Amino acid sequence: MPGAETVSERKQGAAKRPTIRMKRLFTFVRFTAAALLVLQSGLAAFAQGEKSLGGDKETSQSCLTGAGTGSCATTATKTGKADGLGNPLLGERRPLYRLHPSDAVDVSFTLAPEFNQTLTLQPDGYVALKDAGTVYAQGLTIPEFKEAVQQAYRGYLHDPEVGVALKDFEHPYFIVGGQVGHPGKYELRSDVTVAEAVAIAGGLAPAAKHSQVIVFRRVNDDLVETRVVDLKKMLKEKNLREDVHLRPGDLVFVPQNVISKIEQFITRPTMGMYLSPTQF
Repeated sequence: MPGAETVSERKQGAAKRPTIRMKRLFTFVRFTAAALLVLQSGLAAFAQGEKSLGGDKETSQSCLTGAGTGSCATTATKTGKADGLGNPLLGERRPLYRLHPSDAVDVSFTLAPEFNQTLTLQPDGYVALKDAGTVYAQGLTIPEFKEAVQQAYRGYLHDPEVGVALKDFEHPYFIVGGQVGHPGKYELRSDVTVAEAVAIAGGLAPAAKHSQVIVFRRVNDDLVETRVVDLKKMLKEKNLREDVHLRPGDLVFVPQNVISKIEQFITRPTMGMYLSPTQF
């Protein structure tokens, strides 16, 4: 009967509904589990990257504190700025110190202390190593000099372990010349400006043209930077914001004014010219 078939179909449909719901629920659970698995994998990868980054930071800090000498040298090479490799015109120079004549270095051997020695650079730039001849050291950085010492002792020691420390060196300085009280070379012990440098050198001489004080700064062997400082204007206006801070090796030159240049050729009147009896 049509009515009976309809009731039977309804019963079959009602029986199938829980099965469909279970399938949908199972599909949702599988999707959720897959999403959680992907999220967990992403978090693990992110944590691993943070750990690697933290390791790099620790390595850099150990270089600053002196630990890890070998890795520190590699880091300094990768920066591209140490040892004067940056652009000097943009102020990016962080050069390593290079040895000069009269510098003193301590050389120590870990496994052969009998070769420990203190070396002083000769005027020609060479140092005399104990039982290993001479090595040219002028212009070398400390790591470069260490490699040179290791190379010199490889004929006497098997894989020598060498430590090099700078003991005495040329102290930072600045030079003041021209029309000042005491021109000369002075140690740069702290932050010094042009006005302070002139004061340290005995102040301005009467013939000084302090409106055009010149600062010479050597950037490299082929480039010298110059800057004119109007010290007269700064002192008159009591404004030292434009005062230049000196760097090691700077030369401050105070030129002579024009009047003092021609003053020696001008005849000065004396009392005798007015009291001379030949005029009457």
